[in-house]
Amino acid sequence: MEAPPPKRERLALHWRILIALGIGVALGLVLAEWGNAITESAGETGFLAGLIRFLVNLNKTIGEVFKRSLQFIAVPIILFALVHAIGSLGDLRQLGRIGGKTAGIFACTAITSVVVGLALVNLVAPGGERFISADAKGKLLESLAGTPTQLADAAKSTNPWNLVRDIMPTNPFDSLARGDMLQIVVFALLLGIALSRLPQERSRSVLAAVDTLTEAFTAIVRGIMRLAPIGVFCLIVPVVATLGFDALRSLGAYCGTVLAGLAIIQLGIYPAVVRIFSPLPLREFFRGITQVQLVAFSSSSSAATLPVTIQAVRDKLGVPADIAGFVCALGAKINMDGTALMQAVATVFLAQFYGMELTLPQQATIVITAVVSAIGSPGIPSGGMVMLVIVLRTYGVPAEGIGMILAVDRVLDMCRTVINVTGDAAVSVAVASTEGGLEPPRGADAGSAGSRSRQGGDQ
Repeated sequence: MEAPPPKRERLALHWRILIALGIGVALGLVLAEWGNAITESAGETGFLAGLIRFLVNLNKTIGEVFKRSLQFIAVPIILFALVHAIGSLGDLRQLGRIGGKTAGIFACTAITSVVVGLALVNLVAPGGERFISADAKGKLLESLAGTPTQLADAAKSTNPWNLVRDIMPTNPFDSLARGDMLQIVVFALLLGIALSRLPQERSRSVLAAVDTLTEAFTAIVRGIMRLAPIGVFCLIVPVVATLGFDALRSLGAYCGTVLAGLAIIQLGIYPAVVRIFSPLPLREFFRGITQVQLVAFSSSSSAATLPVTIQAVRDKLGVPADIAGFVCALGAKINMDGTALMQAVATVFLAQFYGMELTLPQQATIVITAVVSAIGSPGIPSGGMVMLVIVLRTYGVPAEGIGMILAVDRVLDMCRTVINVTGDAAVSVAVASTEGGLEPPRGADAGSAGSRSRQGGDQ
């Protein structure tokens, strides 16, 4: 007797995630307002104040566990997926062609994003006196003094020679332990190329084992994603409950400029990439990555979202497994268009804030500096702020002003991460289509079987 087909869920996962996100925002706002009222009337030592702190910390802990579970998957799934993809290609010319297309499109979108950001920040001038009063400047800077020094200690050099040097791992196991995505990609590239050069009778068993491990970790991802609505809810509650919207009011012009730039990337640049390089309808593209965007928004981490991105572009956009693993893994490290735009806008914004005038040649060089520093940014929440300190010092902009940006960056970082992962998916579709490997989108019910069949066909 045949087993009954699996029941279709009444509500798609991305809708459940979106509903959980909305409920989490509402609860966070209630806790924020309730907490402020209780603090004003009874102080921070009362029972109700302690209850609010307990609820915030409980949600924060559960949310962090969910995010850690995704980060736990990211390193092994990148390693195994890339090794299998490259080892199965067998043709180094094909690898070089795919890599060249990927890097080329990423570079074009990054430069375009920074130019868009510079155009908007010069047009709006959010750092001008009409938007921020002298009193607001002083209070923000005083309350967040010392933060730039802490960030500078964690920042890496934006010197391109140092970035090139740091690509090569000295100890691959140390890179795996630290989760250095770029070094892991290089390690996987070298191992995959080496396996592709061995006789098939010797490499076949290794590639089969790697393929099995890839499928095993993909199954874990699917299991984790069933809990995504709970994880998204618990991630968003403490963010809104802690920040509220007070900080956004004083820096609304800066936030609006960044969000407008991100919207242009999301609705203009990436759709253009999909339309130019592939026949995939834009509606199908955005529908296929809805879950990815929601997880990225709630986690603020492109590294944590990576396994979900790989699964979505394989199962829902029809991208072959080898291209999906390669492009998304590489994009999680070097495709930071949202971060690059933010750094360009923030640099000019703070220059306007301090009454400095950046010349046209200086702003032209910001394009390259922002792109390079974005590549060096860690794929963690507010990782781009670490490298922003170096960018500011490069152009003589006082780094103390970064305190204002930190006041609102948590919310903006959530939006930037959505842009970054959308770019990974768009370039995956573009590269797959130009390689003739893009398949018709499959539904969620066919995800597992479709994934396996594509892997088998790519060998």
